Amino acid sequence: MNAQPAAADADLAILARGLTKRFGKLVAVDHVDLRVPKANVYGFLGPNGSGKTTTIRMLCGLMTPTEGDSVVLGLHLPKDAEALRRRIGYMTQKFSLFEDLTVRENLEFLAAVQDMPRKQAMARIDDLVERYHFADRQQQLAGTMSGGQKQRLALAGAVIHSPELLFLDEPTSAVDPESRRDFWEKLFELADGGTTILVSTHYMDEAERCHRLAILDRGRLVADGTPADLTGAIMGRTLAVHSDTPRRARRALMEAPGVISAAQVGNTLRVLTTDESFGGTGDAAARLQQVLVDAGLHGDVVISEPNLEDVFVSATRGREEAVGEAA
Repeated sequence: MNAQPAAADADLAILARGLTKRFGKLVAVDHVDLRVPKANVYGFLGPNGSGKTTTIRMLCGLMTPTEGDSVVLGLHLPKDAEALRRRIGYMTQKFSLFEDLTVRENLEFLAAVQDMPRKQAMARIDDLVERYHFADRQQQLAGTMSGGQKQRLALAGAVIHSPELLFLDEPTSAVDPESRRDFWEKLFELADGGTTILVSTHYMDEAERCHRLAILDRGRLVADGTPADLTGAIMGRTLAVHSDTPRRARRALMEAPGVISAAQVGNTLRVLTTDESFGGTGDAAARLQQVLVDAGLHGDVVISEPNLEDVFVSATRGREEAVGEAA
């Protein structure tokens, strides 16, 4: 991908094709294609070890891919990696600022690292201190703050130079729900201002908030689209089974052909079926009802609206089965 991006790609912040990273025999990222629109919050969903962090590091120019190319903000990687770093922000999962410096000292240091003129830096720090609720904590040592406060400070530091593109690697993994909600409000404020955000997460509720979403599993891109598109693609394959004996019902259902998973929530089972066996047939509920009857069990089976957890299980379980068959 050495040519300039086509006009159709002008609205993309990231265009990656065949992105691959190998560490010896381990394939951490396996021929991933990505198209990330500008001014969007684009989510990476996947378990630990799925390749999210490695992909982000290649897109930041911090790691050279084994195969494939990417164009990020119009710059070709890895050739233009140094030029790209001035235009992006990067926030890691672990708090990476100086705990023995104050809030303001940390921001002043980061402004200096970005070579910001002093007058501009002071104005920007004043703005961030107000926007991220540090007005009464400017002289507090970073190491004495709560997890949510550290997270806000790290985000303020990542955007101090007003980057066009912000990479966030599981930024909310160690904070409380209220801090997570506040953090996501800040992300949408940034996106509304024109910043493109790529954020990795393993929280389904966070993934649902993204404009678009990619699901990674063992280095492969197994799903990509808006949350509505992804859930719509498995419509009719998710059912709710209400039973007084959910554990017995689950055992019976998991032995039925075409059932991928049956997750218990209270006395209700959330059942996901394969497209081949149940999808589009219109009789999925009746067939599962018969499974319960044959097992001597009682229960009500109804079609349920799919969610992103269902999408994730469908994408990754199908891949597990394919890998198992290939082995």
